[in-house]
Amino acid sequence: MRQRLDPATLAEQVVAGSRAHVARALTLVESSRPDHRDAARELLTLLRPHTGNAVRVGISGVPGAGKSTFINAMGVRLIERGHRIAVLAVDPSSSRSGGSVLGDRTRMADLAETDAAFIRPSPSGNHLGGVARATREGMLIMEAAGFDTIWVETVGVGQSEVAVAGMVDTFLLLMLARSGDQLQGIKRGILELADVIAVNKADGDNAGEARVSARELKIAMRLIRSDPNERRTPVLTSSSLTGEGMDEVWQAVLDHRAELESSGTLNQRRADQQRAWMWSLVIDDLTTSLRRSPAVKAIAKDLERAVEGGELSAVEASTEILAAFRADVA
Repeated sequence: MRQRLDPATLAEQVVAGSRAHVARALTLVESSRPDHRDAARELLTLLRPHTGNAVRVGISGVPGAGKSTFINAMGVRLIERGHRIAVLAVDPSSSRSGGSVLGDRTRMADLAETDAAFIRPSPSGNHLGGVARATREGMLIMEAAGFDTIWVETVGVGQSEVAVAGMVDTFLLLMLARSGDQLQGIKRGILELADVIAVNKADGDNAGEARVSARELKIAMRLIRSDPNERRTPVLTSSSLTGEGMDEVWQAVLDHRAELESSGTLNQRRADQQRAWMWSLVIDDLTTSLRRSPAVKAIAKDLERAVEGGELSAVEASTEILAAFRADVA
């Protein structure tokens, strides 16, 4: 059985850039075991002085928008310019099977083969809060290891986008060419989160339609953000296949970051994210403690059956669970 490194040694090796130790550190912060959580907290405290300097980009989009292929193509371009790329794929599918993670790695084959990039899925364990925690902490590990550009990819299924938008500097939304009628199907919420929008796969026969879709999206964004003093979200076209528009998309990301820095908003955004993360961790730990409470375990099954059978309301049962928990921790 492999001996677990102490947090100080692990932190030292992560900062030195050891890929094996980066992987071990990521495994540690993904664990929900109480002793692992204690070690992870110590590790992150030691790594903190080495974090915060990377460009953090979240990327999402409709199914089939080509997120993984886009990251692969963009990552190769950035590595050629001297950058080091980390990819954290937020996948709320099975933490055992890996879900679409294998497919993601296949579509990021170029990045998977270079030491200038590191790809890591963030298993959810059927709990989105677990994904958010593991991904946030994974970002810090990657930064401490010297990766200067962090990409956080979501699968595009609802709440994961909100979680990722709350942990990055710039949220990039990939769209596909679509007609005006189909534009109505795009959720307003995801458009409101976007800092940069790119209509992807703008190549071949799709190039013209992509340009039309980009114009439609620009109109939609003006309606969503009607304040003339508010920043206009750029809407661009791109092709991971030909490389057309890729530099423009990356420049839009850099321009957004520069705007945040010049206005002081970047520091404020990250401060707000830290505050939200603090409360998220508190709620997550309280939920874990409640579920592990012997007093709660002793009554939980009976209460569940009573609620299912209509003998108790959910309100009454939850009151009993909380009372048992309070008595247990008193």
